[in-house]
Amino acid sequence: MIYSSKASSHSKQKASLSIKESKIEFGITADTADLLPNPAELFLGSISACILKNVERFSSLMNFEYEKAEIKVRGTRLEKPPRMDGIIYELKVYSNDEKLNASLLQKNIENFGTIVNTVKSTCSIQGEVKKISL
Repeated sequence: MIYSSKASSHSKQKASLSIKESKIEFGITADTADLLPNPAELFLGSISACILKNVERFSSLMNFEYEKAEIKVRGTRLEKPPRMDGIIYELKVYSNDEKLNASLLQKNIENFGTIVNTVKSTCSIQGEVKKISL
């Protein structure tokens, strides 16, 4: 499978990323730092999207129902050389389904998530999956 994206920027303004029918603006200047996501935040957002997609995927494969899922992802930027490390996530899955096995879900996410696998090959990633009863 091959993925693609397209991006453009305007000098001293902002940039945008186009994927399929979505357009995501991101910051490239100090003026947009508090308003728009930066590339590191988009990277963490990609991890979030991967994990949430896999919650949906594994809900079918593991035969459980859930109402919603929420995730927080935090990463540390190292300076020399500049890179992300120490990525930590907390996933909350809201469900009353007894068939939801949070530890097995976490194992599956960490073994079969494309972005998660890519990230863990270059830096540390740790997480926690919590089942939240409704």
